[in-house]
Amino acid sequence: MERNLAIGADIGGSHITCAAVDLNSGKVLRETLSERAVNNQAQASVIIDTWADALSAALNKLPAEKVKGIGFAMPGPFDYVKGICYIRGVAKYENLYGFNISDAISLSLDAPENFLIRFMNDVSAFAVGEAVVGKAADFSRSMSVTLGTGFGSAFISDKIPIVDGPDVPKLGCVYHLPYKDGIADDYFSTRWFLGRYKSLTGKEMKGVKELSELASSDKIVTDLFTEFGNDLGGFLAPWLKKFDAEILIIGGNISHAYDLFKAVFEEKLKKEDCKCKVALSELKEDAALFGSAYLLNDDFWKSVQHALPLM
Repeated sequence: MERNLAIGADIGGSHITCAAVDLNSGKVLRETLSERAVNNQAQASVIIDTWADALSAALNKLPAEKVKGIGFAMPGPFDYVKGICYIRGVAKYENLYGFNISDAISLSLDAPENFLIRFMNDVSAFAVGEAVVGKAADFSRSMSVTLGTGFGSAFISDKIPIVDGPDVPKLGCVYHLPYKDGIADDYFSTRWFLGRYKSLTGKEMKGVKELSELASSDKIVTDLFTEFGNDLGGFLAPWLKKFDAEILIIGGNISHAYDLFKAVFEEKLKKEDCKCKVALSELKEDAALFGSAYLLNDDFWKSVQHALPLM
C-alpha cells in the first residue's frame, strides 16, 4: 500500500497544531486536525508528552500503513538534521535544550523503525507551504515574512529555501540584521507596537489586535501603523530586489491588520523601485502544516537537505 500520508506539526510558542497531509493531492485532512496548549516552561518530559498526545490524536484517525512519518515546523535554534533542540535565552522551551526531539517522539509514540521524523525551521516550512500550494505557487522566487511575536522570514527559489549565497543575508533570514537602534526583530514585531504605544500614551495594550481596534478613533494608533508600514517597506525592499523576488507573502498575527498599513507599505516598495507583488497568506497556519509534512516527499527531502544545517 502506498504511504502517501504524512503528519505536519507546527510548534508554536505555547501550542502544537498538527494534521495529516495527503502528499499526492497536497490537501490538509481537516478531520485529523489536533491542537494542544503547551506549557513552554514545563519539564522536557511534560512538553514531549503533550506533543505526543496531539500527534497520537491525529495518527489514530489514519490507517497506520499509509502514514510515512511526521514533519516538524520547529523554531530555532535547532539542529534540523539530528533533531536536537538548542533553544536558550528566551522564555520558551529552555528545558528542551540539548534534548533529542526525534528520539523522544519516536519513543513516546512507540513508532515502528521505518517511521520517519524530520524537521525544518518553522518560517521556512510556512514559506515552502506557500510556494508549493499557496499564493507563491505560480512563482519561481518568493520571500515570505511572518509578522507577530517575532519577525520571521524565508527566501524560496523553485520551492527550496535559500539560506546562503550572495542573494540572501546570513542564515537566509532578516530578523537579526541591524536596524535603527537594534535589530529588525525589535521593530517589526508585536513588542514594537506595544512598546511604542506605551511610550507615547503611558498605556499598556494586550496585543496588536486590541490596538488595531482603536485605529478608527485614535490617531496615535493610525500613525503607528503608518510608521510601521513605511519602515517595513524601506527595510524589505533592498532584499526583495537583491533576491529578485517575484512575490512577497505576508503572514502572522499582525497581517490581520494589514489594511491599516497596506497603502503606505506598498507605496514605499514602489518608491524604492521594488516591483515585487505582495499577497496576504490565505493558508495561514495550514502553510506550515503542509510545509512540514512536505519533508516526507522524497524529492523535496533530497533537495532541501543541504539547507537544513544552515537554518
